[in-house]
Amino acid sequence: MPHCLISFIQVEPGQMDKNQTEAVREFVLAGFSQTPSIEAGLFVLFLFFYVSTWVGNVLIMVTVASNNYLNTSPMYFLLGNLSFLDLCYSTVTTPKLLADFLDKEKLISYDQCIVQLFFLHLVGAAEMFLLTVMAYDRYVAICRPLHYTTVMSRGLCCVLVAASWMGGFVHSTVQTILTIRLPFCGPNQVDNFFCDVPPVIKLACADTFVIELLMVSNSGLISTSSFVVLVSSYTTILLKIRSKEGRLKALSTCASHLMVVTLFFGPCIFIYARPFSVFSVDKMVSVLYNVITPMLNPLIYTLRNKEVKSAIWKLWDRIGLPWKKQET
Repeated sequence: MPHCLISFIQVEPGQMDKNQTEAVREFVLAGFSQTPSIEAGLFVLFLFFYVSTWVGNVLIMVTVASNNYLNTSPMYFLLGNLSFLDLCYSTVTTPKLLADFLDKEKLISYDQCIVQLFFLHLVGAAEMFLLTVMAYDRYVAICRPLHYTTVMSRGLCCVLVAASWMGGFVHSTVQTILTIRLPFCGPNQVDNFFCDVPPVIKLACADTFVIELLMVSNSGLISTSSFVVLVSSYTTILLKIRSKEGRLKALSTCASHLMVVTLFFGPCIFIYARPFSVFSVDKMVSVLYNVITPMLNPLIYTLRNKEVKSAIWKLWDRIGLPWKKQET
């Protein structure tokens, strides 16, 4: 971290002494309701979401790993890694949310809050980069089909996946360091159901204008630039295809990826690419990209992909499950 960035968030010695004696040791997470019966209903609903996320994404990973064709295909290799990221992303926040539905106080320690914030941005940024890689994969497959297997070799795919994780790590490290350098001496009510940068730094006992500017530049730049690259990639694909039939086929091929991109990037840009002011809809938007999208991704890909559905049925038959594919 350059020293010029660190110097922005230094506080006066006297202020630091005060903050050390009154430092916040735990935060209170905002719930969705104060009514026990409503919280119980939400617990059942979000437990269903979380179990569905695990079942769907594990099924995708096992199917890709066990099928020789899918396992050697760059697109499905990347899809398997996306499912793993979705599992990680959902697990960062949902288990704590489920526990808080059954707990009146909804407390989280300072250290746990920082750890959650770190992994949230690590996995979230890695998924953004991976979705961008998947758009490049579709570009090569459609615009350079004869060179596809040569360009998108297994070695390159592994490097691109590793680069996505490394990019997420660098981004998350910057966000976390900027956050932990701030003093927290109260209040300690986080206006969300998990620890994220926007609601947490609002609780700092210091002027956070410069920090917010740096964080918005960092998170907003990543989400917005990745989204622009994705849109440019698909626009280029459509412009290169002259026939109407070819464009419709390309749209059909990329439709699943476009839906995933919209569901993930839309809420992220709304949350991170603006000043850290709190809106009443922020909590619901957070539910969308933290809980709902990881659950929907496997459905989006399997329902629109004949190869994945066929591989799932073959896996189903191989392990001897009773349900059989209906002949059409």
